Amino acid sequence: MTVTFQVGDREFKQAGNLDIDFWITNPTGGLEANERSVSTGDHSFVAKHDGKFVYCFSNDNWSANSKEVSFNVHGIVYVPEAEGTTDPLEIEVRALSDLLAQVKDEQSYIVLRERIHRNTAESTNGRVKWWSTFQMGVLVANGVFQVWWLKRFFEVKRVV
Repeated sequence: MTVTFQVGDREFKQAGNLDIDFWITNPTGGLEANERSVSTGDHSFVAKHDGKFVYCFSNDNWSANSKEVSFNVHGIVYVPEAEGTTDPLEIEVRALSDLLAQVKDEQSYIVLRERIHRNTAESTNGRVKWWSTFQMGVLVANGVFQVWWLKRFFEVKRVV
């Protein structure tokens, strides 16, 4: 079984802490994986027990910002040899189907990463815009101050 996830933020203005806690519990209550303070992950393991595996994402110990978790859970379905087919064409079709599912999973992961990187770039562009506006204001204020100071410096002061 494999669980792949990535934490994102739809609102790029809150680009910041995207850490969460993640764990997988097996049917006997034991931990298969336990990660703290992660924003991406790819956990694969062999199921040693039959039953229901629980995977959890927690934002309890982190900021109150809303976070979006995109995840994909996939595993190999094992078919006993007695039930399996021996037709080579069907075996090849199943193999191609598995490969196609992997490509689809990888594409959805790439789309999520692109969204996260776009949000980061938009946030950075906004900050650069405001910083350059501030710098322009300081530059204009400095120019006005220098003109005023030089005018004052060259004024003729007469004492009558």
